Amino acid sequence: MPENTPNKHQFDDFDRRLVALLLRDGRAPIAKLADILDVSRSTVQSRLDRMLESGALLGFTARVREDYEGGQINAIMMIKISGKSTTQVITNLRRLPELRKVHTTSGKWDLVAEVRVESLAEFDRILREVRQIDNIQDSETSMLLTSV
Repeated sequence: MPENTPNKHQFDDFDRRLVALLLRDGRAPIAKLADILDVSRSTVQSRLDRMLESGALLGFTARVREDYEGGQINAIMMIKISGKSTTQVITNLRRLPELRKVHTTSGKWDLVAEVRVESLAEFDRILREVRQIDNIQDSETSMLLTSV
């Protein structure tokens, strides 16, 4: 392994508890995390630094409530591919920024794409663009209405 490549971080119980707290509140102060975990602030800080340095922890993010995101339309698109062209289809799908994530799957559908657009006109356009990609045999899209 090259010298500049960090070693893979091995999570222990403390790391998992710390990450669980951060997943609930990524902006929690170090002092609050230390208090909850019953350790010193320097212990929390050194663990965070180690996880960030190793790449085990990629960063911190803000989550926005659905009702603050404005008029966004979210959907899940299931995609069936013909032949052995999965790599080519994925390459073409990644060129569409409206497809936030593309997942390979098992079962009837080969891929599942997470779609996010601002309007029904954009939604219609992206559905047409996806269906025009070579080797996409079939697709089925469901708009996401409310998260429960």
